[in-house]
Amino acid sequence: MKKNFVLDTNVLLYDPNALMAFEDNNIVIPIYCVEEVDQFKKDLSELGRNARQVSRMLDRLRHGGSLSEGVPIEGTNGGTLRVAFTARILPPEFANNHKTDNRILATALDVREREPGTPLIFISKDINLRIRGAALGLEVQDYDTERADISELYSGWFELTLAPEALQEFYTSGEAALPPPPAGEPYPPNAFAMVGDGSGLGASPARLRTDTGRVVALKTRTHPVWGIKPRNSEQRFAFELLLDDKVRLVTLAGKAGTGKTLLALAAGLQKVAEEEAYQKLLVSRPIFPLGRDIGFLPGDVEDKLRPWMQPVHDNLELLLGLGSGDKKTGRTADDVFGMDMVHIEPLTYIRGRSIPRQFILVDEAQNLTPHEVKTIITRVGDDTKIVLTGDPYQIDNPYVDAVNNGLVHVVNRFRMEPLAGHVTMTKGERSSLAERAANLL
Repeated sequence: MKKNFVLDTNVLLYDPNALMAFEDNNIVIPIYCVEEVDQFKKDLSELGRNARQVSRMLDRLRHGGSLSEGVPIEGTNGGTLRVAFTARILPPEFANNHKTDNRILATALDVREREPGTPLIFISKDINLRIRGAALGLEVQDYDTERADISELYSGWFELTLAPEALQEFYTSGEAALPPPPAGEPYPPNAFAMVGDGSGLGASPARLRTDTGRVVALKTRTHPVWGIKPRNSEQRFAFELLLDDKVRLVTLAGKAGTGKTLLALAAGLQKVAEEEAYQKLLVSRPIFPLGRDIGFLPGDVEDKLRPWMQPVHDNLELLLGLGSGDKKTGRTADDVFGMDMVHIEPLTYIRGRSIPRQFILVDEAQNLTPHEVKTIITRVGDDTKIVLTGDPYQIDNPYVDAVNNGLVHVVNRFRMEPLAGHVTMTKGERSSLAERAANLL
């Protein structure tokens, strides 16, 4: 049986392709959503681009018939779309300061009443609007085409138990045959393992080589990476991926203080300044201010970005060893920028570019939508490596949550790709206080 799906404005602004996501069912767009979309069409942000795309799609569909009666949606198996409005008034308990939301809900109620034999579902990414819709008796759902349980996020490594003979070979030669994967699922490329006898004691870090069917022990690095030594096995795994030029996409997820940004910056400086494998280190992060937006800050682009990029500056100054007495003492982060080794840019300026031979770090990637992260990764040119870091539990973007953000989306989609690797980091190393705060607060 076909269903009627009434879409809220935020669904269209989150994903314009939502019009194609309901297969052979009927999509109903309240006219008030079209009016709200129109308010964003001149915006230069991702919302503005999505608004313009929605308008173009609706304009193209209207040539297929009457939008008030329903038109077929191209690319679906019999799905239709129509634009509806209503004169229905909600109960007075619904406040007037939500006039547009109330009209959208009233339209959903009106459609349900006119077509009692067709199930109706109201789709919105606004939690409070879903609650209000449910209070009116509507069936409500969030819009999540890529939803996954965050607790089941791929960690990037396994606990591997070897038979005594294989374990002896592993300790003697540094590698052994890879045992069959658990549950019959193939091992992801570029995965890691803690190898042992199953007791949990004395396990050794190793890398899984799925192409050769071997598990290979990780060698201890004799020299630090730009002054940084890994403090735990997860950081060792991360460095393996960050320093491997064959792995073009690296994702690092974890709570605050696990070293995600610091390790990525250290690897980037190592690859750019020491090994000259890339021309420059390009650092960017989404900007979600808690108060005034970036445009209200004085100065040029660099001055405006400085408050939002201060964590990057802090990590760079730590890596440059200020006050440590080593060979890099005396440099500041500004000196590195002046030598054209490191560039910091807002994500707004990345769209439409092709970026070859660069080491790209996108910090706080959990604040990106799946569509935004696709836009960024598709900018990668020849011989470029891109690293996405973030904490899925610390999200400032109101349009995403812990399970449908761009970072988690990339981890799930690229899990079995040979050119990608991922590590979920859980052990905090910033300080004992920061670790306790991350766990308790």
